[in-house]
Amino acid sequence: MEILHMRVSNMHIKVPGPGFLVAPTRHLFFTGKGGVGKTSLSTATALALTDAGKKVLLVSTDAASNLDEMLGIELRNIPTPVPGAPGLSVLNIDPDTAAESYRQRVLAQMGAEASEAELSTVREQLSGACTTEIASFDEFASLLADDAEHFDHIVFDTAPTGHTLRLLSLPQAWSGFLEGNDRGASCLGPHSGLKMQEVRFKAALQALGDPGRTTVILVTRPDQGAIAEAARTSEELRTLGLNNQRLVVNGEFHASDAADAVAAAIEAQGQQALAGMPASLRALPQDRVPLRVFDTVGLPALRALLAANTGATVASKASPAEPAGPFPGLDALADELAASGHGLIMVMGKGGVGKTTVAAALALGLVQRGKTVHLSTTDPAAHLAGTMEGEVPGLKVDRIDPKVETQRYIDKIMAAKSPALDAQEQALLLEDLQSPCTEEVAVFHAFSRIVSEGRSAFVVLDTAPTGHSLLLMDATGAYHRQMVREYEGHGAARVVTPLMRLQDAAYTRIILVTLPEVTPVSQAAALQDDLRRADIEPYAWVLNKSVVAAGTSDPLLAARLAGERKQMERMSSGLAKRIFVLPWLTRPPIGFVELSKLVIHK
Repeated sequence: MEILHMRVSNMHIKVPGPGFLVAPTRHLFFTGKGGVGKTSLSTATALALTDAGKKVLLVSTDAASNLDEMLGIELRNIPTPVPGAPGLSVLNIDPDTAAESYRQRVLAQMGAEASEAELSTVREQLSGACTTEIASFDEFASLLADDAEHFDHIVFDTAPTGHTLRLLSLPQAWSGFLEGNDRGASCLGPHSGLKMQEVRFKAALQALGDPGRTTVILVTRPDQGAIAEAARTSEELRTLGLNNQRLVVNGEFHASDAADAVAAAIEAQGQQALAGMPASLRALPQDRVPLRVFDTVGLPALRALLAANTGATVASKASPAEPAGPFPGLDALADELAASGHGLIMVMGKGGVGKTTVAAALALGLVQRGKTVHLSTTDPAAHLAGTMEGEVPGLKVDRIDPKVETQRYIDKIMAAKSPALDAQEQALLLEDLQSPCTEEVAVFHAFSRIVSEGRSAFVVLDTAPTGHSLLLMDATGAYHRQMVREYEGHGAARVVTPLMRLQDAAYTRIILVTLPEVTPVSQAAALQDDLRRADIEPYAWVLNKSVVAAGTSDPLLAARLAGERKQMERMSSGLAKRIFVLPWLTRPPIGFVELSKLVIHK
């Protein structure tokens, strides 16, 4: 195995290098919890392969990808060459573009004899969120089925874990659903539109399970939550037949001064998390990448991320961190939110920025202030239970479980429609409802139900990472437009859709969570722009894990502080109307006691 060297002050640290660059397979999948560095590592890998003379396609399956900022190019739905990296092209699977292309292919399959009424019906059937999902998968499957065979390697930068597991399970789900199924119409329109892709789906499934062609690289940080999620992901991928796996621990940190409490705590937490790594992960081939002093933006930094002898020489002495500025903490935010009496609080942001921690702390803060609170999550990876660790009077904690909600939705539809159908029609309806896209519809209905609870109590919603949440927002918008059409001309009727509740600033408060780094702040700004286009105005930003606010003199950490202060200035110069800061904590904010400390009324 290769060795990476990193010089920090007078210390020379040896860490295992990227073994996945030795005899790499054609397909390399980088997956893991949000914020662990999948995009940085996948892009650095693609560059390393390109610099070795290979033709490489770097593909993002994340609707909230930040590859454009990292590489300084505009992402498109077709392979786009990267200036400064001959042989490297980038492709972003954009859900909206993919959906429109998919609709056109399905409509073309209907033939010239189809009437305008039939075409109109199918267009309506193809307007939902499940069509967007299957269209994105269709683009993904085409790359696995050798539609990009002129590239030597295809490197996939995937969305955070929950969404990626859904994507990787689709080849198996749709292949099973389509097997021998030539009747009826699914939520995606006529089955002919899907049947024409059946061969491609099967080819994708074979490619994913072939260890000679596909390697899954599980990325984690030296963090207990990220490692636990990597272990869960590993097991779930094995059930899908993806057994060729590697583990990369990104951002490993070693303090240069044991007397620096913050630096020592960061190292201790990381080493403790690594020591507790499950045996299933420990058994995997493993690579470690040290924490760097630089942000991974631009080709030089990305090339340096995996390079041997990457320089990180910093001053042996550094001044203690300056105060973070006049930014209030989460306790002040909890005070402001409690004043409204009830409503919906949605915590949103890029994966890995600490949404779950912030959501759980705010929920506890509201309970401490005498409020009744329902804390839930739309994230398929669902970390709330592990963050809370126990029950709290006045606080209801649950999650939108896709499988449970799907079965509930199927039961509801069958109960409503079965009395008017004969046995054969009931069987056809049930068969249709068991298509994989039903899950998206069911999750939206559950989301709508929880949103409405804010009329009489507080609902704190920990959302899925940005890309997945935006798809849910798209479904909310589509439902709103459908309701408006149906009630058009009925002046007496008053319909209140979930979108209208999200747009009501007196009902809904959107909290954007970010980290003090270039990419997370840029992604929070992009999310804010997306929300504003839907007439939803964020209430506040929370800057999480601020080392400036915590204070440190460690050379490596201090070298990163200048960049953190720049992001604070950037946020306060017009990006955020309100800013609240949560410092990097020497004790992990897990459990009632530690979370409560963040929101104690002062």
